[in-house]
Amino acid sequence: MSGGKTMTLHTDRHFETELQTLQQFLLRMGGIVEQQIARAMEALVERDSDLAREVIAHDREVNQLDILIDEECLKLIALHQPAAGDLRLVTTALKINTDLERIGDMAVNISERVLELNEEPTLKPYIDIPRMAKEAQAMVRTSLDAFMQRDTAAAVQVIDQDDTVDALAHQVYRELLSYMAEDPRTIARATRILLISKYLERMADHATNIAEMVVFMVDGRMIRHAASLPEDDGSE
Repeated sequence: MSGGKTMTLHTDRHFETELQTLQQFLLRMGGIVEQQIARAMEALVERDSDLAREVIAHDREVNQLDILIDEECLKLIALHQPAAGDLRLVTTALKINTDLERIGDMAVNISERVLELNEEPTLKPYIDIPRMAKEAQAMVRTSLDAFMQRDTAAAVQVIDQDDTVDALAHQVYRELLSYMAEDPRTIARATRILLISKYLERMADHATNIAEMVVFMVDGRMIRHAASLPEDDGSE
């Protein structure tokens, strides 16, 4: 009997260590993705094509971590068969990994548009676009902090913050539409800037996904799309 208990304790300690390692990998990936957002935005504002190319090249590290984290999650499930809260943690980590990788892809997409924009004169000063980037970057950071701290209040804050990014995106759209209407020669540049705004909006959506998964992990409540679901009126 005592030998069995010792083995269980040893296994539990090993599982906890692997969980900590997994979370550290996610934090590392989140830190890289945050930096990618900031550097892509700097490349845009400063018209720095070399920096844009660096962001594109740096995506390899994000992709490598994506594969590593997927493998760690699958290994934890296969070897330890976690239940209840631990299983929610591992499945949440899997989904967070996917969202972070896609945010990294958006940073690459922005950098590719920067390279195209730098071939032409500047259309306008960037005001709302950098604000969107800062909001998206903060949402990524807060959602990961919420994951590490099991903080549903912080997660809900991220979900609410998505409205701010959406409002800025709508503002950018209206402004660029007026540029295109007044001078058709601006259409190509305005369209690329509009795409950058859309990429930032999608980054915020992915950060929101992470926050929603944190609520599921902590409370077991799936709140994604909850607002669009019909309410149960109790009728049969």
